[in-house]
Amino acid sequence: MALSWRDGPWVADTSAWARAQNPAVAPQWETAAAAGELIACPVITLELLYDAPDRKHVDSVVAAVAELRQAPINGSVTNTAISAVQDLAAEGSAGAHRVRVPDALVAAAAAQRGFAVLHYDHHFDKLATVLNFTSQWIAEPGSMS
Repeated sequence: MALSWRDGPWVADTSAWARAQNPAVAPQWETAAAAGELIACPVITLELLYDAPDRKHVDSVVAAVAELRQAPINGSVTNTAISAVQDLAAEGSAGAHRVRVPDALVAAAAAQRGFAVLHYDHHFDKLATVLNFTSQWIAEPGSMS
């Protein structure tokens, strides 16, 4: 089931890219892409390249991402991600700080630039509790594989 996305532009996480062609979300994805509302991040680009099966697909990913605005990773973003993990750990429950490293970096890059994150990954909801960004699911949680 598709959700109405709000508060873009969106740093499009790998989890969103993986579902972008699903008929339930493809029209919204295409509209957002045409409007320049999808943002790339080097961490996501590297994850997409890792999943590419061959040189042709690698080149295709690089070309597609080159067309998008960027949310770069720098020392400030890295420090923000570290602080976010510390803040999650301060909440006290065992494992509260455990989020994937790429997710922490993407969330920090988005927060620093005032972007939302478009995803299909619960870690972004957790990170949004300690960083100032909108966590936007590409579709209802549990509705897609």
